[in-house]
Amino acid sequence: MLFSLAAMWGSSFLFMRVGAPALGPVVLIELRVLLAGITLLGFAAVLKHKIRILHLWKKYLLLGTLNAALPFCFIATAELHLSASLAAILNATTPLFTAVVAWGWLKEPFTFKKLLGIFFGIFGVVVLVGWDPQNSGESILWSVVCSLLAALLYAVAGVFSSRAFKGETSMDMAIGQQLAAALVLLPVSLFVLPSEFPSMDVVWSVLVLAVFCTAIGYLLYFGLMKSVGPVKALTVTFIVPVFGTIWGALFLAEAITGQVFVGMLLILMSVFLVSRK
Repeated sequence: MLFSLAAMWGSSFLFMRVGAPALGPVVLIELRVLLAGITLLGFAAVLKHKIRILHLWKKYLLLGTLNAALPFCFIATAELHLSASLAAILNATTPLFTAVVAWGWLKEPFTFKKLLGIFFGIFGVVVLVGWDPQNSGESILWSVVCSLLAALLYAVAGVFSSRAFKGETSMDMAIGQQLAAALVLLPVSLFVLPSEFPSMDVVWSVLVLAVFCTAIGYLLYFGLMKSVGPVKALTVTFIVPVFGTIWGALFLAEAITGQVFVGMLLILMSVFLVSRK
């Protein structure tokens, strides 16, 4: 389950890299979350699961915004200029931001090990994107900022959901989050529709991104949370950027340079220091 989830989430960066230039970030993500929500509703019907989300509709709107609509759009925007592999590796900084958010929000102790982990993470980002002449330019800088903002939003959403959705089922949370994100993005997406129908490569990328990477991916993630606990489930963070890099190299001919490898290693080392109990 862990490797299947990592492979799916790692491939999501590949499919966003294909879909974002053709559809635009907002339309791509609107289709992603809407189709994922519909797929999850189908799963719930097959499993005869009684959906209960309306009693917390305000919280689901906030969760959908923080954990799907905004971060997905930020990543899709970043991938207009960043490679899929770089976007996947930068997304692995989420646990670093989670440590900072938990310290500020939940008053969790900020140990020397966590501080050292954040230092490694910052250094890893610098190595990954800051020392390559090909990555210079304002567009690349803003793409990196968008990727890191997405990771920060994931961190805020993670802490928020741990406090606001106690006792809620994983199926309800997955459905509520995706449908809420679709509702939030719908008004904006209607004003930025693409001028022409996308190619079949883009259509298939959207379908796989929504059904496998998002709907089935979330079911696997919540299944891992229940079977092995949140700490072990978090180890998926170490594997997603590896798969993202592999898929980018295999299908988009993205180069795996020594710089990419060292930057990824530093970031994953920082995640290990921050998240290890």
